[in-house]
Amino acid sequence: MEQGFCMPFRTILLNGKEVTAEYQAIGSGASESSEILLYWLREQFGQHGPRFGCGLAQCGACTVLVDDVPTRSCVVQLHTVEDLAEVRTLDGLSHDEKDPHPLQREFVELQAGQCGFCINGMIMGSLGWIEGRIAGGDRSVPSEDEVKAFLSGAAPGNTRNYICRCGTHTRIVAAIRSAAEEMAR
Repeated sequence: MEQGFCMPFRTILLNGKEVTAEYQAIGSGASESSEILLYWLREQFGQHGPRFGCGLAQCGACTVLVDDVPTRSCVVQLHTVEDLAEVRTLDGLSHDEKDPHPLQREFVELQAGQCGFCINGMIMGSLGWIEGRIAGGDRSVPSEDEVKAFLSGAAPGNTRNYICRCGTHTRIVAAIRSAAEEMAR
């Protein structure tokens, strides 16, 4: 007699909207393995901001914010994401092209990206970092050295780096600093 198979579901707050979808999982308890958050966001909800880069949490192209924490979605198994976790992606950062988020606007105005592949990670990681600074009471604009330390993974509390192969690092640093100035007001 064949046993029924039931796919598990996860409900999250995706860019402020409650969404639910099934996901693939194998096993249970300590041996459970499940679909990767990045694929689930892209395939179930059409989120094209987070990108598959290295698949090893090394480059940052897949960065999303999970409960305000920059998270490498290419290595996060969905069963480890809490129900009703708040997940923010680049796709939901601004709902109006005429009024983009300061990070989006500054990256465009300062031409901080050439190919654009890494930009999702740079923007989402920077967003979490700047918002964390502000929430911690630091409303100062980060210095060039602080931004460089953040992007390289050398900043206090940040062990993740962000890789750009196009070499627009000086414009990326300038865009982050300029957006931080507006965000900290």
